[in-house]
This record gives sequence, structure tokens and C-alpha cells, in this order.
Amino acid sequence: MKYIKVKDKDNLYRDPLSNGIVNADEEAYRNYVENYKRQLNSAKKVDYMQNQINNIKNEISELKNLLLNFIDVK
Repeated sequence: MKYIKVKDKDNLYRDPLSNGIVNADEEAYRNYVENYKRQLNSAKKVDYMQNQINNIKNEISELKNLLLNFIDVK
């Protein structure tokens, strides 16, 4: 299949069957994939930290309830 070069664009080609644009810049693609992976890892870290914070909040709440119950018993 032969792609048609896009005017004034060095790395862009048009697929005549689908009429879609194909980017032939491999370095730009690698950079995109690396950035995507970094963002995904960052989002996973944020989710993990949110879960940890929620767990700590629950544990503190449990400790507070235990202390209140202990004080009420006396």
C-alpha cells in the first residue's frame, strides 16, 4: 500500500484506503509512549496514596472510638 505525503508536513502521510493520517516519526511515537507510561504510573501512585490515606483515616477513627469507649467505661 502506498501512502500519500501530506503537503508541508515531513512525517505525515495519508492512507488512501481509510483516508486517515499516519505519523511516520518513530521518535515522536516513542516519546508519546514514554510520556503515557509516566502519566499512567503517576496516576497509579496517586491512587495508591489515596488508598493509604483512607486506611490511615479509618484506623485513626477506630483508635478514637476505642479511646472514647475507654473513657466512658471509667
